[in-house]
Order: sequence, then C-alpha cells, then structure tokens
Amino acid sequence: MDVESVRRDFPTVRSNLGIYLDSACQSLRPDSVIRAITDYYENYPACGGRSVHSMATKVSMAMDEARETLAGFFGTDDPDCYIFTKNCTEGLNTAAYGLRLGRGDVVVTTDSEHNSNHVPWLNLQEARGIQRRIVRSGPEGRFDLEAFHRAMDRSVKVVSVQHASNVTGCSVPVKAVTEIAHDYGATVIIDGAQAAPHMPVDLGRIDADIYCMSIHKMLGPSGMGAMYGKREVLEGMRPLALGGGTVGLTTYDTVNLAPIPDRFEAGLHDYAGIIGTKAALDYLKGVGMDEVMRWDRELMRRIVSNLEDVRNLHVVGPEDADSRGSVFSFNIDGLGAHDIAMMLDSMSGVMIRSGMHCAHPFYVSRGIDGSARASTYLYNNFQDIDVFTDTVRKIAETFGE
Repeated sequence: MDVESVRRDFPTVRSNLGIYLDSACQSLRPDSVIRAITDYYENYPACGGRSVHSMATKVSMAMDEARETLAGFFGTDDPDCYIFTKNCTEGLNTAAYGLRLGRGDVVVTTDSEHNSNHVPWLNLQEARGIQRRIVRSGPEGRFDLEAFHRAMDRSVKVVSVQHASNVTGCSVPVKAVTEIAHDYGATVIIDGAQAAPHMPVDLGRIDADIYCMSIHKMLGPSGMGAMYGKREVLEGMRPLALGGGTVGLTTYDTVNLAPIPDRFEAGLHDYAGIIGTKAALDYLKGVGMDEVMRWDRELMRRIVSNLEDVRNLHVVGPEDADSRGSVFSFNIDGLGAHDIAMMLDSMSGVMIRSGMHCAHPFYVSRGIDGSARASTYLYNNFQDIDVFTDTVRKIAETFGE
C-alpha cells in the first residue's frame, strides 16, 4: 500500500488539520466519498423506491448497486440480505428486539461488549425475562474459547459477541464461536463495528446469522451502518420500526409486511449516505483489506515499541502489538484520561478518544476509571505515530506520578 498516496486522498490530511488517531470512533473520508455525496445532492436529490420518474429511478438503481457492493465486499451472494441502518447500534437493536425472545431464553455475551451489545439485553432481561450468561475474558481482555464452550447448552437461543474490541483491540475467533453456537441450535449475532473496517471479513465463511457494522468507521458517511442477516433469519424477525416502505398493503385492520430488505427500512433513507457507502467500499476494495490490516499492525507495533519503557504508563489490554488490532488504550499515573487527551491535542495537535468508550462494564469490573485511546487507520503514517508517542512520553515524564 502506498501510504503517502492514500494520505493525499483525504482533505483533512492534505490540509494538515492535525493528527487524527480517533478512527475507532469515526473515520476520515476520502475525496471519492465526498464527491459521491455531493453528486447526489447536486444532480439527483430524489427518493428511491417510491417515485418512478428518472431522477428517482437513478436513486433506486444506486441503492441496488450499494447492496450489491456490500454483498461482494463481505463474501455473500444475496444483496437483499443487507439492511441499511444509521449505525451498528441500530442493527444490534434491530436484531435483539426482532428475534422474538421470551422468558427463560438464554443469551450469551462477553464481558467486553460495547453498550450497544449490552444494554439491549439488559432491557430484554427486565422486559421479557430473558436470561444472560457473560463469558469472562482473561486479565488482558482476550476471549476465552473454553469458557465460552462451558457457557453453552440447549437453553441458549442467542450468542451475541463483538468481532473485535474497541478497548483492547483483541479479536474474537468468530468462526469457531459460530460453529459451537450452531451445534447447540443458537442464533449468532456479531458486532462487527471494529472489525469490518480493519480486516477481511468473509461472512460466507464465518457463517454468522446476523452481522452488524458502522459504515462511518470504514470511510463512509456519518450516520450510516448496515446489518447483514441470513434470509431465513431476517424473514422470521420483527422490524424495529414500521411505516412507509415497510409494508405491502394495509387496511384499517390488517397489514402485510413488505419483503426483505424493505420491511426493515422504515421511512425515507439517507440516500446520500447509501451512495457514499458504495464509494467507501470501492475505495477500501481498491486498497485491499489485507493491506489495511497489515498497515494497522505496523502502526501498532510502532506505538508499542516507542512506548515500551515509558514510566507511569499502563496499557489496557495486551502489550503484544499484534493482538491489538488498530486500538491502543492506556493510562498514565496521576492523570485522568480526558486530561491526557486534551494535552495531546493542545501540545501536538494529536486527536484521540478518552473515557470508558461505551464499554463501561469492562472498566468497572477491573476497577479502572477509563482510558485514553489512540486508534489508527490506513491514512496514518509513522510520523503521526512518532509525534503521538513523543508527546505521550513528555506528558508521562512531566506530569505523571
């Protein structure tokens, strides 16, 4: 991958607007995505799937092309199995509330889940009487496959796990998880928010029943996500919202739901976002997801190597760079995470995330108040990393206790 060529495709990088190390929250966007969005608003800003005039027809065709691109990108053959959502959170909620779970049904998750894959199950526990089993990870946050196997039995109806952690960067062996879960007849939901942007994801091979992702973390427009589901699973689910576009015919007393994917996409869509989604996936395909993963690993190795002897600094998660994906979470003795983030921004223009990263139970269970988190992507280079680590070293040595 020609990193410097990639960097020239991103306006904020070209304009030297700072060093962006917050891609686990939301990525930057290349010119091609911005152009695709602008082209929609300037040349065919109509509704898709409703009107039959030429402008609307162009939007409908663009939506179909975006679904086809999703299917090809993720290794499946049915574009209609991709539902457009606002984000991964909406997809996970659609799955949780749509699977018709009831009292006594068991849902297995892990102790490292994002709130989007934790809070809906808490609510269903209270509202419908489902039961939860939480698979505990090791001290560094690594997934324990044996513990997961012990948690499984025939009462488990759903297994819902992250593909990669937004705190530790650790990946879950989702293919093995899916195989075990299916042996017990369970439906598998995977939160792919942190994995889909950074590694090759072959959903045909993984065999998950539902896989959710945030397109805004993979160079796409803000407020765009997607939920993949096997056709037979989607056809058995209740939609999260109903209204225009989700029905075939209604009377005063009856309603017939539209076929998938329409039944899950109530109201008008973010058409510009859908068109931008295709452009983002096309860009990533052009670079190659193997190359994206390789470069994230090189950047993470640089971070770990540069910071390995810094006093007062503590890593959250594995110290092994190759186990961290694209995420480096850390604390400095005597400083709060928000203090670290503000110092990095004011001293060197380095932008990171700070707090509990919507993974509250992980931190609370370990007695940690939160962490600073730097997250990399394909547009970062070694100079970005060196400025970040030099500044962290200065902060730790000057202000750490």
